[in-house]
Amino acid sequence: MSLEAVLKDPRVWRFGREVAPATEALPSGFADLDALLPGGGWPVGALTEILSEVEGIGALRLVLPALARLSQAERWLAWIAPPHLPYAPALAAHGVDLARVLIIGPLARPPERFWVLEQSLRAGACSAVLAWWSRVDWRGLRRLQLAAEAGQSCGLLFRPLAACRETSPAALRLVLEPSGLRTAVRIIKRRGGAIARPLILDLRVPGL
Repeated sequence: MSLEAVLKDPRVWRFGREVAPATEALPSGFADLDALLPGGGWPVGALTEILSEVEGIGALRLVLPALARLSQAERWLAWIAPPHLPYAPALAAHGVDLARVLIIGPLARPPERFWVLEQSLRAGACSAVLAWWSRVDWRGLRRLQLAAEAGQSCGLLFRPLAACRETSPAALRLVLEPSGLRTAVRIIKRRGGAIARPLILDLRVPGL
């Protein structure tokens, strides 16, 4: 295959250059954020990493509008071993159909948890899969990215801030940090290049 053919492949990301998104995008519900994301929203059929060191600054609030939209379809919203049991009244108040929410409890062994996560992304039965994971290597992330592509699922992986120093094949990587009473959202990887200036959003939601 020639270099020209490789560079035309939509799966090839070229640093610093805007490119047409290779996947469908789901509006996030935050217009300012959508304006910065290729296709205008969360990548569907791809993996997104949300990195934060502090709990309670709006990581779930950031994805709630998209989850509400996805819950109106027939597929599941799978939550893989969340660190805290989601507060059902808050989810319902923001439009999430609780009948489409599937919560998979704690799994003691990391290999079992990884298998459940990968299969949930790949099976095609879940429109979104949310998971919380501290340590996963590049090869594991690549497997999750490919599984999301196969299942056309929106993979949302919540990881500690330290993971931002690692390379990742995820289509989108965001860092969340406190900014007074609001939250600074930095896009450290997207198709088309990172964004230097953080976006400041109000993501406060009681109960989440």
